Amino acid sequence: MTTSSSNDATYVEPGEFKRDTNYITTRITADGRDGYPVEPGRYRLVAARACPWANRTLIVRRLLGLEDVLSLGLCGPTHDKRSWTFDLDPGEVDPVLGIHFLRDAYLKRYPDYPRGITVPAVVDVPTGQVVTNDYAQLTLDFSTEWAKFHREGAPRLYPEPLRAEIDAVNKRVYTEVNNGVYRCGFAGDQNAYEAAYDRLFIALDWLSDRLAKQRYLVGDTITEADVRLFTTLVRFDAVYHGHFKCNRRKLSELPVLWAYARDLFQTPGFGDTVDFVQIKQHYYIVHADINPTRVVPKGPDLSGWWTPHGREALGGRPFGDGTPPPPPLPAERVPAAHSAPA
Repeated sequence: MTTSSSNDATYVEPGEFKRDTNYITTRITADGRDGYPVEPGRYRLVAARACPWANRTLIVRRLLGLEDVLSLGLCGPTHDKRSWTFDLDPGEVDPVLGIHFLRDAYLKRYPDYPRGITVPAVVDVPTGQVVTNDYAQLTLDFSTEWAKFHREGAPRLYPEPLRAEIDAVNKRVYTEVNNGVYRCGFAGDQNAYEAAYDRLFIALDWLSDRLAKQRYLVGDTITEADVRLFTTLVRFDAVYHGHFKCNRRKLSELPVLWAYARDLFQTPGFGDTVDFVQIKQHYYIVHADINPTRVVPKGPDLSGWWTPHGREALGGRPFGDGTPPPPPLPAERVPAAHSAPA
């Protein structure tokens, strides 16, 4: 059986899960070499709080202070096979783009677009056309190509001296953890599932060993590597442990990773982008092939996210020589009932 999912360009085959990794690779750059120069107010980031790949862009946009130059459109947590939709907005229409289906922005540029309609995506507001949905490159470009518009005190999330190490860590985290949970959840047979499960927990053990000695993944400050790992860890107990059968241990039963994840969650720019209600609704309702009843579990208990983590003892400076971002814009705040109780 083959099924498609527009939420993160995935499909399932008998056996091992495969991910469609063909994205729109057009880039928005300082010199505009792809025809899209960085310009304040020209582009709209379309994301969904439910999606881990989109959650990365929400965090990086917050940390770098790009809110005033790059507007944000948020899709709801559920959708059908056609597209993510702007069902959270009045009239279920994005107030800037004037569309209900994100797919309209894709089809405006590519009338015969053959792939999944994914978030995050950046749309060129004047034309209404999608520019890119290459989520891995997007956050790197936010750090580099958009540097002129960073807030004062913005952290260096992709510093040149550490890029080779960040890239190497990101590669393993992507293949074994970010995508590894999906290989477990969408495995088409027992052998494929067990192989994916083993690979995932070998990688989590490696991360635990690495983070037992240092506060952050690369260097002594938060980098792009921490952002990419965090969005998987923060979803682990809520959806991946049960829904995706990643159940050797809960995150809350892995002392080092649980403390590390809480450290980041309690850092401005991380936990304040997380909507646990939307996360659970998305996975348990949209993935009907895994959860045909579409019943969304009440748990887990989220109160532990604000407990002391003790990671300060390892040293490190979250923002380096920079400063924390200010509170989220009022219109972009996660409802208190959707977050972990403080």
